Amino acid sequence: MTGESLPLAGKKVLVPRGKDQAGPFSELIRSYGGIPVEIPLLAFRPAEVTEEILHAVRELPTYDWVIFTSKNALETFISFTGRNAAFPKIAAIGTKTERAAEESGLAVSFTPEEFAAEGFIDEFLPFAEKGMKVLIPKGNKARSYIADQLRKAGAEPQEIIIYETGFPEDSGEKLAVMLKNRSLDVLAFTSPSTVDHFMEIVRKTGAEAAIKGCLVACIGPVTQKRAEELGLDVHVVPAGYTIEDLAKSIAADLNQRRK
Repeated sequence: MTGESLPLAGKKVLVPRGKDQAGPFSELIRSYGGIPVEIPLLAFRPAEVTEEILHAVRELPTYDWVIFTSKNALETFISFTGRNAAFPKIAAIGTKTERAAEESGLAVSFTPEEFAAEGFIDEFLPFAEKGMKVLIPKGNKARSYIADQLRKAGAEPQEIIIYETGFPEDSGEKLAVMLKNRSLDVLAFTSPSTVDHFMEIVRKTGAEAAIKGCLVACIGPVTQKRAEELGLDVHVVPAGYTIEDLAKSIAADLNQRRK
């Protein structure tokens, strides 16, 4: 792209991902001329090993399906089972989750066209049978929508908490400074928890006015809903639920505003 065609030229974009995940999104922002501001709003840590986790690992071959809703859920679960465990059929939500499974030597039997839980259920329900055992490893803040819908269909889902989501301690101070200086032009949120943690700092620092002029982008309808519940006006929600779609939609929106 030429300088004149860079829709994010000079715009500072909040990248709410951790150092190990921020790179691809930051590169996309740069490709559109933007300036990525990496402030991790999520920190993941494996849950303490419980009898529930150990039981699920021991009984893994007895399940009909295991559903991984994110790359993080997949990788954390494998850290408990090892790569040589006997897995049942695997459903993976998202291309990155599917790729991580394949890179770990696991065959994926089902990947939905739509990556939100609602879309997944619409596509997966035809596979659901009465009494079908389904394991759903998840984070402590993840919704139970998939399990609830499978249960209504007669399946027997079991959810286990395998990782916990928190707010990185050193991110609060950095974000507070950026807000005080009104240094952010675009706020990109990749999950409801990133919105929660961001707004926690906004309210602690009284920075509501500082974000009034920011473009707000959310990676999907669930994140959008949470942002709106917390008082944010959401301007961008891409049709696809990937960081590529998010960056492209932000660029398209700003490009349209320039016309």
